[in-house]
Amino acid sequence: MADLYARLRKEDAAVLLVDHQAGLMSLVRDFHPDEFKNNVLALADLSKYFGLPTILTTSFETGPNGPLFPELIEMFPDAPYIARPGQINAWDNEDFVKAVKATGKKQLIIAGIVTDVCVAFPALSAIKEGFEVFAVVDASGTFNPTVREAAHQRMAAAGVQLMNWFSVACELHRDWRNDIEGLAGVFSRHIPDYRNLITSYSAKK
Repeated sequence: MADLYARLRKEDAAVLLVDHQAGLMSLVRDFHPDEFKNNVLALADLSKYFGLPTILTTSFETGPNGPLFPELIEMFPDAPYIARPGQINAWDNEDFVKAVKATGKKQLIIAGIVTDVCVAFPALSAIKEGFEVFAVVDASGTFNPTVREAAHQRMAAAGVQLMNWFSVACELHRDWRNDIEGLAGVFSRHIPDYRNLITSYSAKK
């Protein structure tokens, strides 16, 4: 029987942030803009916390898609940054695929704009090449919930696992005894209610 629970492993995972661009941000209608931006930065934050290889890529950024979120550039100044000249599917860009394979990781955590194209296309392409792929649904956005659900169904049918950034963090962390303050700091920066929880916890120490 096939393994129906392929767990994320921090020693074998890389993060792909695909087309989080200022122009494309205007297409995201399935999340409130502030909530969505927070989710993207939360995923980036936990990638740094776990020390995961991270790859940034944009599509036609000199055109209407616009530049990458400046926060991502600031967070990952040394990460591979693939500015694709025109390829819609990031996996069609040779430099992007080389950067992914150079990480030596077999688990790919992917998010982007828009879900049905910029996430689904490379996710399906990577699955076809034997990678385990985990799409972060709340750090990926598109036109409306109907489009999102169709994209999720297409990816899930091909074996892509759908997760949110919080569950990605928890599955990578495994055990709170590994570190409380570090991961709690990530959560507190992006979840106001969690900040209240940690404030209460700290007061009891």
